[in-house]
Amino acid sequence: MQLNEILSQFGLINKENDVYLACLELGQAGVSEIAIKADIKRTTAYDVLSGLMNKKLVGQTQKGKKRLFYAEEPEKLSKLLEEKQNKLKEVMPILKSLYNTAGAKPKIRYYEGKEGLKEVYRDTLNYQGELAAFVTENIIQHLGKDFADEYIKKRKKARITVRAIAPDTKEMVEYQKGDKEFIKQTRLVSKEKFPFTIEMNIYGNKLAFMSFKEEMGIIIESNEIANNTRLLFELAWQASC
Repeated sequence: MQLNEILSQFGLINKENDVYLACLELGQAGVSEIAIKADIKRTTAYDVLSGLMNKKLVGQTQKGKKRLFYAEEPEKLSKLLEEKQNKLKEVMPILKSLYNTAGAKPKIRYYEGKEGLKEVYRDTLNYQGELAAFVTENIIQHLGKDFADEYIKKRKKARITVRAIAPDTKEMVEYQKGDKEFIKQTRLVSKEKFPFTIEMNIYGNKLAFMSFKEEMGIIIESNEIANNTRLLFELAWQASC
């Protein structure tokens, strides 16, 4: 990253970067010398120097009849950043209230392709507790053994348990055999009566749908939707005893 780009992140705008760097290199210098070094007009240099003095990054002194400008020590940039952080803290309650107002509406995100499906699975690792799922197929077949092993390892480390309802297929019977090892419980239902073809995960305040056939995923973030879907899962779980 260029030095000018870094300085811009401290709030230096327009030609302030160039003038500040010129002052650092020149030490004490008159406005004409600074303007030449920064490659700007003399009148513009006055305006920019005024802005930098307001930010306490440039100071001025008098030598005879000549006014000289100089850069303050670079550590002042840290204070500038600290001031911005303090201002952010002041408005944070307002920003949060606006976010909470918007948060009352469901947030929906779409993901495409195998990498998109992986992102959906990774999102389920961000919420500790139980993950309730309707499972249709083993992810190894579609997303690869390496990803499946990594996902399961992280889920176990986070102590995220799983309760899953799956169709009574040969593949899901094998899936059920790993319940104890992979801290999960699986109940099988008739594949003829319940031929669902997409996976659905309920976790935290989110509901995720994964379609391996269409290689797409959807995450809905909503307390109400997640809670009500969890109730439907509980109904299905009890009925599958």
